[in-house]
Amino acid sequence: MRYDPVKKIFGDVVRNRHWLRRLLYALLGLMFLREWYVKRALRKALSDNNKRLDIYDAGCGFGQYSYYVAQRFPAAQIYAVDVKEEEVAECRRFFESQGLRHCSFAVEDLLAIQHTSRFDVILSVDVMEHIEDDRRVFGNFFRALKPGGLLLVNTPSNLGGSDVHEEGGKSFIEEHARSGYGVEEIREKLESTGFVVENVTLTYGPFGSVAWRLGIKYPMQMLNASRLLFVLLPFYYIITLPIVLPLMYLDYRSENSTGTGLLVVAKKL
Repeated sequence: MRYDPVKKIFGDVVRNRHWLRRLLYALLGLMFLREWYVKRALRKALSDNNKRLDIYDAGCGFGQYSYYVAQRFPAAQIYAVDVKEEEVAECRRFFESQGLRHCSFAVEDLLAIQHTSRFDVILSVDVMEHIEDDRRVFGNFFRALKPGGLLLVNTPSNLGGSDVHEEGGKSFIEEHARSGYGVEEIREKLESTGFVVENVTLTYGPFGSVAWRLGIKYPMQMLNASRLLFVLLPFYYIITLPIVLPLMYLDYRSENSTGTGLLVVAKKL
């Protein structure tokens, strides 16, 4: 299944419709368990919200994490980038319309960035699994951080991430360069570029994995089959949300010993 065409459906719907974009952000925050985990990590990293912090949203996509930080931490200065010019331009228009002047956007390739000691926090959500030369990007992140800065990486794990459950299996999302990371693999790659890994959290454990299939995977497969099925989504979610949301909460409150997602916090000393 291809993920980008489904994202484009939603992107086209909200384009130049600012109230719909705010609604999309709210729905993403509700339905994607990774947002629950990432936002909790952001709150912890940015807890001193009276101090100016420079944030790098590396692979911002729709811009929902930049929007969250901009709204909750007004002292933060956010620089958000993506390789897709259309998404960057739309984010720029939306944030300007909302008066969020402390957030700027640009088109950047993470393999080629040259920032040096510029940022306090770098956020990379569901990006690294798309990049073959990940060591190079981790090295670029290390150089871009100030001493004492934090890197937050959210990515699929190799324990069923991207819905791959066996060696050589095909990823649920065709755009992925890898199906997921092992805990020791991502730790070694980060440490080899100079980082100290502070914490690795397994997400989408038994409860979260079921919630993801019901709440995300199956609806995406419907939309890949036909855009006409878009009209059926509200009825589908009326049935499934009373099951999905409690499962997500149980996962969020659990210490998973296994999981299809990883949330890694690493520091530049």
